[in-house]
Amino acid sequence: MGGESTTRTVPRESGASRGPAGSRTGQRLSGLAVALGLVLFLGGFAWGAVIYRPYTVPTPSMEPTIAAGDRVLAQRVDGGDIHRGDVVVFTDKAWVTNAPVVKRVVAVGGDTVACCTDGKLTVNGKQIDEPYLAKGSLAEIKSFPNVTVPKDRLFLLGDERSGSLDSTAHLTDAAQGTVARSAVSARVDAVVWPMNGMLERPTGFQQLGALSEQGPLRILVAMIVGGAVLVMGGGAYGPIAGRLGRSRARTEPAGVR
Repeated sequence: MGGESTTRTVPRESGASRGPAGSRTGQRLSGLAVALGLVLFLGGFAWGAVIYRPYTVPTPSMEPTIAAGDRVLAQRVDGGDIHRGDVVVFTDKAWVTNAPVVKRVVAVGGDTVACCTDGKLTVNGKQIDEPYLAKGSLAEIKSFPNVTVPKDRLFLLGDERSGSLDSTAHLTDAAQGTVARSAVSARVDAVVWPMNGMLERPTGFQQLGALSEQGPLRILVAMIVGGAVLVMGGGAYGPIAGRLGRSRARTEPAGVR
């Protein structure tokens, strides 16, 4: 007599269903990373476009801080927010040009500025250290007598003192070469091409008062870079997880019969 034989078949489990590609939590986290990355990336660019303006400096008058042809980013600011040591962008028709000019503020309304004492610029009788000048360069290359800056006006010099057409070129004007604060449209934060980075803080002016706070450029760059990393990482999750899932499916046993 022969007995009836019964064969039970155990369904083969799919490796892909257990693998990373099938992880709903992973897919949700991936989507969240991409969404957050896009917010940071696009938000950084949008914020930067609102508060920063690019300028190309056409002359060497700000060397070595800014060379001729360098591309800079300048934060839009009100003239009332300018402090000594700031590198600013302004337009003044009295300087026989309607184009934006880039110079460094060395004195503000009420200050008395002169050059030079022991080879250094003096403001309110204090000698100013200017490490941004070229090595071996002395401020006294451009000497001028005491100038008392009128209220709400600025006295500006180029960092390349020997050839810069700055306030010293207009000392005989009624305003003694000074520029109205209202003429300032932006403060330079960084040289972005070539990528020289943020301008160094003009610490020599600290003895005369507070310096300007640096703009949010570093925060913007962190947002843009961080957003790009999140978008690329989140976008790469699907293909990588899928490949891992297929690889696991090939290496695991097919099932028990």
